[in-house]
Amino acid sequence: MAIWKQAVTLGPVAEDPRFPIPGTMAEHIGLRVTEIGEDYLRGTMPVDGRTRQPYGRLHGGASCVLAEELGSIAASLCTDPKQVFTVGLEINANHIRGVTQGVVTGTARPLHVGRATQVWEIRIEDEQQRLVCISRLTVAVVSLKEGKKA
Repeated sequence: MAIWKQAVTLGPVAEDPRFPIPGTMAEHIGLRVTEIGEDYLRGTMPVDGRTRQPYGRLHGGASCVLAEELGSIAASLCTDPKQVFTVGLEINANHIRGVTQGVVTGTARPLHVGRATQVWEIRIEDEQQRLVCISRLTVAVVSLKEGKKA
C-alpha cells in the first residue's frame, strides 16, 4: 500500500515545477527525480564541477543536499499540502565511498511518518550500486493555520 497522501506518479513529480524549484540548490546540483514506488522516492545527481570538492571527489555537502532534497520531497508527498508543510529539523550523513565521476542515485525510504515528525533514510549509491553515503533526515510537520507543529 502506497504511503503517499497526494496523487503521485513519476510524470507529475518529475515535471512538477516544485521539484526542484527553479533557481534553488536542487536545480543547481542537477537533481532529477527518476522513480517513485509504493514507499520510496529515487533521484539522481551528476558528479561534476557543481558537486565535486577541490580534490575531485563528490563533495559531502552535495550528498547532504541530495539526501535532504529527496527526503523533503518524499515527506511533503506524505502530507496534505492544504493543511501542513514539512521543514527539515536534522540531517546526518556518513560518507562511505568516494566518487569522482558519473551519476549518484539516492533512494529515500521512511523510517517514521507521524503526525508531527517524519524520519527518512536516504541511501546514495554510485553507478555500480555501491554505497556512497547513508543519511537520515528528520522533518517537522507544520500546520499552515498556526505555523506550528501539526
